[in-house]
Amino acid sequence: MSEASVMARHPSGQSAVQVRKHTWTVPLVSGSVRAARERTERSLVLFGLESTSALFGAVLLVVSELVTNAVRHAQRSPDAEVTLHMSDHMLLVAVADLDPRPVTLADAARTAGQGLRTVADLARTFGGDVRIEPCSGGLGKTVVVRFILPGGTP
Repeated sequence: MSEASVMARHPSGQSAVQVRKHTWTVPLVSGSVRAARERTERSLVLFGLESTSALFGAVLLVVSELVTNAVRHAQRSPDAEVTLHMSDHMLLVAVADLDPRPVTLADAARTAGQGLRTVADLARTFGGDVRIEPCSGGLGKTVVVRFILPGGTP
């Protein structure tokens, strides 16, 4: 797992804030969802989030759903990269795979699963959103979920 903690200046010019980022890779096999969830829990605790908060639970569910989708649908990718990135006002969750088949949120709405719809609903609950972006180099995709942090979040 790679970890970065850097100081950054707030866009309004306020004093520096701490930005935290954890990235790790999970193989796309049975058991990976649990492993990704456990690493996410550890990262969120290190980021200073309360394990009893609604945001903590929402992020765990989002990571579980996104890794589950990758295990089920990204057969051409041996693994996925999970990234958690927290700044003073936002928590970003990203799951990237190397499967070249594109997916859109409209595609997800037409499939039998409710996973991406649940993810989008959770993001909206916290003022955020979901995007699906092509990976750098043009191979694969990244599902990016943004949560706006509630006031008082570390």
